[in-house]
Amino acid sequence: MEGNARRASDAGVPRFLAPLDLQLLIFGGKGGVGKTTCATAAALRLAARSPQSSFLLVSTDPAHSLADSLEDLVPPRNLKVLELNPQEYLLDFKKKHNDQLREIASRGTFLDDEEINRFLDLSLPGLDELMAFLEISAWVEKRVYDCIIVDTAPSGHTLRLLTMPQFLRKWVAMLETLLAKHRYMKWALARSRDRDNLDAFLDELTSSVEQMEAVLQDSARCSFVPVMLAEVMSLRETVAIVSEADRLQIPIDDIIINKLHPESHCPVCRGELYRQACGLRDLFLNTSLTRFALWGIPLHAEEVRGQIALQSFWEEARPIREPPAMVPAPRLSPGVKVDAGVPSPPPGTTLLIFAGKGGVGKTTLACATALHLAERSPGRNVLLVSVGSAHSLSSCLDLPISSHPGRVAPGVTALEIDSEAEFEALKHQYAGDIEKFLESVSRNFDLAFDREVLERTLDLSPPGLDEVMSLTRVMALLASGEFDILVLDSAATGHLIRLLELPEIIDQWLKAFFALFLKYQQIFRLTGFSQELVLMSKNLKKLRQLLNNPAQSALYAVSIPTDMAFEETRDLLTACGRLGINVPGIFLNLVTPPSDCALCAAMNRRESLIHGKFKQTFHGDVGVIYRRGEIRGLHWLAKLGDALYQCRHVGAGAVHAD
Repeated sequence: MEGNARRASDAGVPRFLAPLDLQLLIFGGKGGVGKTTCATAAALRLAARSPQSSFLLVSTDPAHSLADSLEDLVPPRNLKVLELNPQEYLLDFKKKHNDQLREIASRGTFLDDEEINRFLDLSLPGLDELMAFLEISAWVEKRVYDCIIVDTAPSGHTLRLLTMPQFLRKWVAMLETLLAKHRYMKWALARSRDRDNLDAFLDELTSSVEQMEAVLQDSARCSFVPVMLAEVMSLRETVAIVSEADRLQIPIDDIIINKLHPESHCPVCRGELYRQACGLRDLFLNTSLTRFALWGIPLHAEEVRGQIALQSFWEEARPIREPPAMVPAPRLSPGVKVDAGVPSPPPGTTLLIFAGKGGVGKTTLACATALHLAERSPGRNVLLVSVGSAHSLSSCLDLPISSHPGRVAPGVTALEIDSEAEFEALKHQYAGDIEKFLESVSRNFDLAFDREVLERTLDLSPPGLDEVMSLTRVMALLASGEFDILVLDSAATGHLIRLLELPEIIDQWLKAFFALFLKYQQIFRLTGFSQELVLMSKNLKKLRQLLNNPAQSALYAVSIPTDMAFEETRDLLTACGRLGINVPGIFLNLVTPPSDCALCAAMNRRESLIHGKFKQTFHGDVGVIYRRGEIRGLHWLAKLGDALYQCRHVGAGAVHAD
């Protein structure tokens, strides 16, 4: 892999843009780093370089941005652009294979048709993203396109995408288990090993999984390109992504470091340049990322959208082969400058959610708000929680945060929920109860096969159950009476919308389990597991009630002044309206302050137009937070929290802390 990186670097162009025969090119990274721009610009360059070849640019992010990135650009004839709707592929899969799935289930369990239908209907909706990526893998295998370029969702969900072969293997293994009993009975009664259409169906699924895994692990056909910024939180997430890709044997040759500031006499620009130099030195001195080819992309004054900007994007890519010389530390400290028109949460509020596109500063504002609430109301205990797939509380607070509640400041307790660990604990409880149940049943029960069927049943739970379990654990903490208000740092927009909708799906799944337990209560003795599900159901009900009570809950939308972020924020607000969630205000973060600096002035002019769009489109309050260094640690977060909710009018009461 190092050899590939050196050859790409010597060629003066990232390997994925060199004349190779890659069939699958995947861009991933923390939200807001420019994955969509990199993917779109790469697709356009590849299509222009090889006009006789066919290309597909596809987005797997639930909050799509490809159309916004292309703007009015009409792609060349050899490039197709697709914002994937996973539900379409799921419905197609169900249409083709529902009868086979039901027959497999009926052969392998003691459940009747109604129960089988209920479980399969509930389980399959969670497979939508799996089926969509399986389709992408099939396109690669069949050479439908010469190369497919994939724009993924932010970090944690990028990792889920890469581990999809593992999830699909579990699902196929469950179906194999259901058929095993039937195969055994055929051999025992008729000495027959003849394979039928169901065996062929599972063989086809198994082959698809193997093909997907083979594509992802083949460096001649696939390349995964992490995109990052030269800052602490982005660096940490990139290290985690690369570590997981290494474990899964997914090839990486290049890493893109986007939005690098130029040399400047402007104090704001010099502050950013100093921070980025520190981040790059940390990358070289404390990580193993230097085994890859590192490519720097400069910050652009205008948003990279449309034909001219996208087609020239890679012209400015430069290899980074050594740590930068340290620039002098700026005289300006990280500071706070806010023009805020967002009201402070009312005294009766018990749940605040910070939501928005990845990389817009949700974590920073959630932390600042938690500290502000605790200081404003001594005696009230605030619980600050991250439920996103890629946690950032530790980096933002500059304190170690674990999955157990820990005090971080007077009146503020924080934790990062490990959703996978929560789900594993539930499965462990289920396995223990199954073991006790099987030990107590009659001899007529076929332990050899029914044991495995029962043990694998939980593998058919809807994906996203782990994240909902995280929310129900938080609700349990809130219900304990120990905390007065919960501040939630949420997943990125598309996945948050799905998460807010999931309680209804999970509730139906729980009801299916409860119906099963009631019907077979004479033989099912899954005491501990049943109690866990009952508690989850109660907490889900409380969560739904809380989300629909504007006197007790609110969602603050966090955005940045770009057109793509504006479109994504509008989607979020539409979803909140549909779900009946109260949105009292928007924070427009990372706004460039007015300046004599040519770069800052150009960015400020562009951002002012977008600010105007926010004010015209959203009829609530819009608070503006100016970019002025990275805000980390309790001191600066507390100052930001005070500024966010003290100012009431744009242009009045701006707070400076130098």
